Amino acid sequence: MTDTLGALSDAPSTVVYPALGYSSSNDLPPIPVNPFAEFADGSADDDQDQMPAQPVTPGAHRDEHEKCVADPGVEVDKNCKPIPLERSQPHRILGFMPNFRTVSAGAVVHPPGWAYNFKVATRQAFDYSSFIFLGLTSITAEGMNSHPALGKGADGFYAYTWRGFLDKTDGTYLSAWFLPSLLHEDTRYYPLGAGHSIPIRALYVISRQGVARTYSGRNTPNIAGLGGKVLTQLISREYYPAGATSFSVLATKFGYSAMRDVAFSSIREFYPDIAAHYIRKHREKVAAMAAHDAQAAGVPQTPEHE
Repeated sequence: MTDTLGALSDAPSTVVYPALGYSSSNDLPPIPVNPFAEFADGSADDDQDQMPAQPVTPGAHRDEHEKCVADPGVEVDKNCKPIPLERSQPHRILGFMPNFRTVSAGAVVHPPGWAYNFKVATRQAFDYSSFIFLGLTSITAEGMNSHPALGKGADGFYAYTWRGFLDKTDGTYLSAWFLPSLLHEDTRYYPLGAGHSIPIRALYVISRQGVARTYSGRNTPNIAGLGGKVLTQLISREYYPAGATSFSVLATKFGYSAMRDVAFSSIREFYPDIAAHYIRKHREKVAAMAAHDAQAAGVPQTPEHE
């Protein structure tokens, strides 16, 4: 049965509630809805896994968005119905990985544009998790001596870190704000969703490197996404030493960037299915606990109505 009790939480933390000292289901806090639903939107009908075949104009998106989103904490489809768990994209994956540029299948789309794209790109670029990953990649690059000219030790780590920050920030603003807004490309990730085989979904993930959507909903070459990666590498020639700006080095960095996008998009594609599975298992366990508590207390049981 489709679960429409609420949006998928940022992390499956509800699974560990009983381990935190709650004695029965009555003590459990409610499963939270997504408090950042404005960054997790989509445009497919609730009865479909893919996006609607008919293109929709940005103006229609805006009217639909304003009509349905009465409560910003609950994601709804164009019929103003809550999004099922297996199609709901959380604001953060596992509680820390930013997921601002992924839509929930069936959710009302926030229309893209210069202001909205800039807001999302800024959140992505300066999110605290970005600095955690930046530190990890910088210390790894320093340890592997990826660019000997940048040195080793504390000075080398600093040299990798500020350059990595510029790489990340330039790439985010170019690929998520400037080029998409200029070219009217929607580079958010639209999951294919359940109902398709795993190989098909995996191929779809890879294809998104070369395919984006126009503001009106049609497929288009992902010029903004790929162009942002290319421009980021060209700009980096201004602040990397000469030995780190050859074509082969820049091409390798471009390839790594594309591979990271594919890996993260794979997580975004399949995470809702996995999280929804464990959340449903937890709810079944909570229901069984409640029934056991009620039986122990001598409370007569009544059948549940879905």
